[in-house]
Amino acid sequence: MDEHDQEPRGHGRRRFIATAAALGLGSLAGCAGLGGDSQDQSGDDSSEAVGQIGSGRSPFGDRDISGGVSVTEMPDLEGELTLYSGRGEALVGELLGFFEEYYDDFDVVPRYNSATELVNQIETEGENSPADVFFSINAGSLGALKDAGRTQELPSEVLELVRDEFHDPDGQWTGTSGRARTVPYNTDQFSESDIPESIMEFPETEAFRDNIGWAPTYSSFQAFITAMRVLEGEEATRQWLEGMQELGVSEYNDEFLVAQAVADGEIYAGFTNHYYIQRILAGRPDAPLSTAFTAGDAGSIFNVAGALVLDTADDAELGANFVRHLLSAEAQDYFARTTFEYPLVSGVEPIGELPTIDELNPPEGLDLTQLSDLEGTVQLLREVGVL
Repeated sequence: MDEHDQEPRGHGRRRFIATAAALGLGSLAGCAGLGGDSQDQSGDDSSEAVGQIGSGRSPFGDRDISGGVSVTEMPDLEGELTLYSGRGEALVGELLGFFEEYYDDFDVVPRYNSATELVNQIETEGENSPADVFFSINAGSLGALKDAGRTQELPSEVLELVRDEFHDPDGQWTGTSGRARTVPYNTDQFSESDIPESIMEFPETEAFRDNIGWAPTYSSFQAFITAMRVLEGEEATRQWLEGMQELGVSEYNDEFLVAQAVADGEIYAGFTNHYYIQRILAGRPDAPLSTAFTAGDAGSIFNVAGALVLDTADDAELGANFVRHLLSAEAQDYFARTTFEYPLVSGVEPIGELPTIDELNPPEGLDLTQLSDLEGTVQLLREVGVL
């Protein structure tokens, strides 16, 4: 039996508010030593709570989130929804539970796995798939389902909550939170000016020899390499990968471990999403760890986690409204607090000492839908011996 069915459901909204207000800040991933694996299953672990509904403020400090759209202004969720989630239960399970408490007649049936495995499962199940909504760690998996013709167009009132570059141009999926590619570096060894501004210069930088790390099985790393293939071409990407291997790059199981190794002085720099650095600094504010950004290249891509409604959805309107709730001010604040990701709706700011989205320098002309060819990237990584 679902945990929420063990108590009377008649006062779900009031209990939601009371529970959210009572819960304080939980252990951040950096404090608890929680990392992230290649499929975002443990990387989003946290015990933080969603903000008070309708308060216009986050209960986790003096954060005004009234610039976003509250769930109180969104259509009610009613019915049963099957969610295929490539995001970890530690994050999504709690958020879904709060939505279930807020709406008396709403239930979610989640199925958790890696985004890649869920895409394969949906394609295998075909028209018999029970999935209504797919929640992904990255745009590549969303694009793969779009390319397979397995999606439904989202309503304009969902798409207009985020900027055009953060949703599919055909309206088949939308981003729900963002992650920037970065270079964590050890401040005892480097200053920011020591880090090349071009990702293509890294294999030629002798200061990184035997002192830089990556996590090639991590899906965001693979999206980064996919972007390099798109922007620089297959041969230049192959040479970059071979150059990094010749430089003595160290391999880690996930990007949290890369950032942690940099903070510990085990290596001096690495390649990670931005939020792993912030998680470590949340628990170790004096760690010799900082963030550098490249500019206008694959090393500076801004990818998104996101969601879509599948063509097999029993109730497409319910699916779209659920996706809409992931873009509510309260949910956006929740993502910022638990994963240190970038909120995608205006009026909710990121957590930590980060540049705003507008201050980042992602490559021009790169459509996130171009990152769907992960299969080609995996093949290349195998050919050069990275995988």
